[in-house]
Amino acid sequence: MDHKKFIRIKSLNKRKRNYFDVNNNFFLPLAKLVKKKFRNNKLIISIYYPGLHELNVLKIMDNEFFKKSDFLLPVIENNNNMNFYKWNKSDILNINKFGILEPLKSNKVLPDIILVPLLAFDNNKNRLGYGKGFYDKYLNKFVRKYKKILTVGVAFSFQKYHNLPVNKNDYKLDHIITEKGIL
Repeated sequence: MDHKKFIRIKSLNKRKRNYFDVNNNFFLPLAKLVKKKFRNNKLIISIYYPGLHELNVLKIMDNEFFKKSDFLLPVIENNNNMNFYKWNKSDILNINKFGILEPLKSNKVLPDIILVPLLAFDNNKNRLGYGKGFYDKYLNKFVRKYKKILTVGVAFSFQKYHNLPVNKNDYKLDHIITEKGIL
């Protein structure tokens, strides 16, 4: 078994055993960071619909600072490409071939901030995802083009791993946020 696959299995089991829900105050450190980086309070934020004991990022929509923001969800498209589409809590969602909830397609939107799901992270802000490379592919393509996109991994502090194996396709995040703050 390769090293990344082993870490994925170990991390999934650990998250399943240790999951706890967060409240909207979880995102206060992110609000402080965003105030420094962006002049505009009306942001376009890509989140993900949580599943598999992922941290509940939907709570950001209840945080006072982010209430004026527009929110996006990812959609997996042809050739395993991913794009983001506008979404509100009351909108209908589809279930994709991976069992992930997605918004209806409208116009693709480029986010200001991308909250990235992960299974594990390290001190160097590397992340280990689920192995399909959707986020790495998107980030490597669009962040190189549009430098202003802020990438933030979202995790519980117990998902920290000493030193993750990385390769040339893995995208290093700008920040990681946990219940203990921002890395």
